[in-house]
Amino acid sequence: MKKIGVCTDSHSSITQDEAARLGVRVLPMPFYIGEDCYLEDVSISRAELLGKLAGGADVSTSQPSPTSVMEFWDGALAEFEQIVYLPISSGLSGSCAAAQAMAREDGYEGRVFVVDNGRVSTPQHRAVLDALELVSEGYSAAKIKDILEAARAEMAIYIGVETLKYLKKGGRISPAAAALGTVLNIKPVLKLDVGTLDTFQKCRGFGKAKKAMLEAVHHDLETRWREYHERGEVYLLAASSASPEDTEAWVREIREEFPGMEVLCDELSLGVSCHIGPGGLGIACACRPKRP
Repeated sequence: MKKIGVCTDSHSSITQDEAARLGVRVLPMPFYIGEDCYLEDVSISRAELLGKLAGGADVSTSQPSPTSVMEFWDGALAEFEQIVYLPISSGLSGSCAAAQAMAREDGYEGRVFVVDNGRVSTPQHRAVLDALELVSEGYSAAKIKDILEAARAEMAIYIGVETLKYLKKGGRISPAAAALGTVLNIKPVLKLDVGTLDTFQKCRGFGKAKKAMLEAVHHDLETRWREYHERGEVYLLAASSASPEDTEAWVREIREEFPGMEVLCDELSLGVSCHIGPGGLGIACACRPKRP
């Protein structure tokens, strides 16, 4: 039996196929379309969900049941002595707190280590890669959890939203604000920082929203994370709920803006996509976790 395994959920944007290549396990998140429940990347594809959203279907996210989480862990513990589990940030979903409580139960305590480091989408994907590196470096599961959580504040995501429709539907803005914003061509930039999602800036047009995101990352690299950046320890990340063509153009724009930096790009997890809608583009920074 292998010593330490790494597990996450599909909010990480890691597909089942990529999980198999990486040697990690991904718990698919449930969605409801009307009364019917679907599992991300298992019983519903990305294209299908975005098509349902575009068609006006009533789509809602849900937490995985305790039974499904425990069955997922049991499968991993049949292969590994211990697992490090990286779910979506506790600031965005109650599923993290539920997992932390379950990890204290008999059979899981001392075997399952739940990491709450404020991540979702590509930064959560990057944290999984960090966890795999730490496993390869010989750290214990408990120490990996500590290292990843100590890096909680060393990350920020900026997401440009193409339409206000889904923010209104989720209650993040009022119907009146959405109507006025649509008339004025307002494209909000959202910021995820230490697990909470808030409005960062309101821009007239999506081109200005993209410019605002790039400028925000420049500022972060020159201030908050200058020392990390000078050591080459900042990961540049991107995410998208837009078309493949728009996503490719966005990554190209990022690479031109930050020459010499690699960019890890994912499709936004369905749990994020259904709240911001199609056409969203994001950019993020995450620092390499410090070793003790």
